Amino acid sequence: MPGSHPISTYLAALHRHLPPGPADEVADGLLEAYQQHLARGDSEQAAAAAAIAETGDVGAVAAAYTLHAPGRRTARLLLITGPVTGGCWGTALISSHAWTWPVPAGARIALAATLLLAITGLTLAATAQRSYRRTQLTTPAGTSLIILDATMITAALLAAPALTLALTLASTVSLARIGFTIRSLPATAIRLPGRPFSTTRTRQALKPLSAFRFRHLARL
Repeated sequence: MPGSHPISTYLAALHRHLPPGPADEVADGLLEAYQQHLARGDSEQAAAAAAIAETGDVGAVAAAYTLHAPGRRTARLLLITGPVTGGCWGTALISSHAWTWPVPAGARIALAATLLLAITGLTLAATAQRSYRRTQLTTPAGTSLIILDATMITAALLAAPALTLALTLASTVSLARIGFTIRSLPATAIRLPGRPFSTTRTRQALKPLSAFRFRHLARL
């Protein structure tokens, strides 16, 4: 079947917008609808048009999956709780006179840059509307947060003259965020369950299906 077939064109666009798992889920429903319309006696073009209309525009489908993407949800939660963690550390560092700690200037700059990159990545992921791939920025951004939290806890233990109550509270909050982020990151990556896009599989589904049509029409 030529690659210009409407179903082939739709599936190619679908796999450009979504990762394998969601794309295959939509593709299965589309091909099933297509075959059902063929079984009712529709022509291939009419069956394809009806199946695509029932499934919806590729952009709308991608937007629906993007709004419910695990990466978008995780990014929003991390951004919402970020000020709490930041406030705890701000209070702890000020009360402990962190500017007097024996921490190299380069390390301080690296921490600030890591925080900025994490916030930027999470913001892009959390505000994604139609780009599923943008939601996957949560993975590197979340990893950056884990490194940042672990570094701050280590600094509090090794560089602070005394482990104050404020530092203990801030470290506990960071540990909780590390745990949440580690649990959430696997779902934010692109490697979702599902089969990669298969041209052969699609072409097989788009065959005239004469035997299929005869068998199902005979039951009507």
